[in-house]
Amino acid sequence: MRTNFSSAGRGAWCVLATALAVSVLPSAAVSAPGVKEQLPFTQRYSTVQHGGFAQAANSAITCRSMVRKGAGPCPAAQRGAGVNGDYEMFYIDVDDDPDTYNSSRAQLKLPSGSRVTHARLYWGGNLRVGEQKPPKDNGRVLLAEQGGSYTEVFADSVIAHRTTKLTDSYQASADVTDLVRRSGSGSYTVAQLNVAMGHSAAGAWGGWTMVAAYENDRSPERRLALWDGYRSVTPKGGDARVTLTGLGIPAGSRGTASVVAYDGDRGVTGDGWQIAAKGKSPMRLNNSANPAADAMNSTISDLGRPVKSREPAHENTLGYDSDRFDVTAAVKHGADSLSFYFTPGADGFHLGVLAVAATTGS
Repeated sequence: MRTNFSSAGRGAWCVLATALAVSVLPSAAVSAPGVKEQLPFTQRYSTVQHGGFAQAANSAITCRSMVRKGAGPCPAAQRGAGVNGDYEMFYIDVDDDPDTYNSSRAQLKLPSGSRVTHARLYWGGNLRVGEQKPPKDNGRVLLAEQGGSYTEVFADSVIAHRTTKLTDSYQASADVTDLVRRSGSGSYTVAQLNVAMGHSAAGAWGGWTMVAAYENDRSPERRLALWDGYRSVTPKGGDARVTLTGLGIPAGSRGTASVVAYDGDRGVTGDGWQIAAKGKSPMRLNNSANPAADAMNSTISDLGRPVKSREPAHENTLGYDSDRFDVTAAVKHGADSLSFYFTPGADGFHLGVLAVAATTGS
């Protein structure tokens, strides 16, 4: 896979980059978006249609060698236990393009006959580990559909960027509906995600998730709601709550909720999340891939099953979570709003995306 602009001269590259930006983004979004340290969660997309959400996700960085004595070899950490602060971390790079230094891919699986109505790409990571990456590159990645060449994708809304004594973290996102609607199911590759390599006590992390809403006459009618923001859930700050409103989920529904989070360490326990419809008691969310006391545990999973249709398909992403949970018990009596309660545990994490899909009974 090659970038479709890498060999151009400086002048031609600038012209092509501008053309690509216009082709991928709405004209009003070509200018650089603003930056904020924390972003309140707001609704990005909402609809009622026969269909659902499909997701593709992967990490951008993994371990290369052990730093902390007794941590265990890197391959063992990728298969199971291990935290990013115990290892020298290095970029994942699965493509054959010498002009990219990181790349990973994952399958987007849409039911046959589906039409994509909305698709959004989220990406983020830690910029300060053994090196300091420039924040100016946070708003750009490369994206390629199966069999295609890379296209530049630029963030089209406010970028979250938070700096502490130990970390320099961010999340950005962009509307990629046109590309995904045209390309459909298949393998998507994301490259040049701005993330630092090396070692630090806080560790390196980074990854991406594509969320695609699809319409399909053979699927149940569902309320689809995609919300995003950026919230650091820390031991010092305590528990956090995010409420999704205006859902209009009727009684008798079945539903799922998806979450994207950064720097959730496997084996550092106490972190978790709960869900509650208005007026109901919170219910803890967990499954076989995400224990109740370690829910943000560096997994990419679907209803308790690790997602294998990725390259690489490390079971332990060492700091990136993109998971879908069954929340039928919370929505079966109906819900106009849903509150999610997040507990940081011993280490904390950064929360970036929430998505809910619930049947309407129609």
